[in-house]
Amino acid sequence: MSNPSNPIDVQIWSDVQCPWCYIGKRTFEAAAAQFDGEVTVTYRSFELAPDTPVDFEGTPIDYLSERKGISPEQAQQMVDRVSGIAASVGLEYHYDRIHQTNTVLAHELLHFAKAHGKQVELKERLLRAYFTEGRHIGRAAELADLAAEVGIDREAAAAALAEHTHLADVKADMAQAVAYGIQGVPFFVIDSRYGISGAQETATFLAALQQAAAERDAVGADAS
Repeated sequence: MSNPSNPIDVQIWSDVQCPWCYIGKRTFEAAAAQFDGEVTVTYRSFELAPDTPVDFEGTPIDYLSERKGISPEQAQQMVDRVSGIAASVGLEYHYDRIHQTNTVLAHELLHFAKAHGKQVELKERLLRAYFTEGRHIGRAAELADLAAEVGIDREAAAAALAEHTHLADVKADMAQAVAYGIQGVPFFVIDSRYGISGAQETATFLAALQQAAAERDAVGADAS
């Protein structure tokens, strides 16, 4: 059992327009709820497509088809598959509403939210806004509105985005991802010891949390 005063630290590299990141968030949350101990989560920035324009001309199907060099029919099959998996963990994906965009500002805002103790709430809000509601998370004004919805001062958030206060933090996260060899997301680093790639099953995440706690206990026993 982990020490409540010394929770298991989990760092999650993800992107707010990554469908598997939202699914992995749900399966990990289920594992954390079953885990007999405390867990703290920090979200780290990973831009899957930093070259995407803020206002991408086309649909997500167009984007996937161009990006992956596949037919629109194949892209639609990919979208249908991931939407079905999302539904299995209680998420609604509406690809007909999605605005494909650049996510760097969203990542900057997540760092701003972290500094104000609201990162976890904002991460969920951004994912739901993007995948379910069809909000445009590439635009600063829309992001500031979403920040306000989770209790962050809208003007302060807008100012941080306008001044790119946290752009260096986004770049630092990306550099750390490169150092870790992360090539896709979601990627979970548990207690600075274990790296787990992808939207794994809840049981996989739970086992990793339990293993991290057991190793801590073993180290503590050796020290005593």
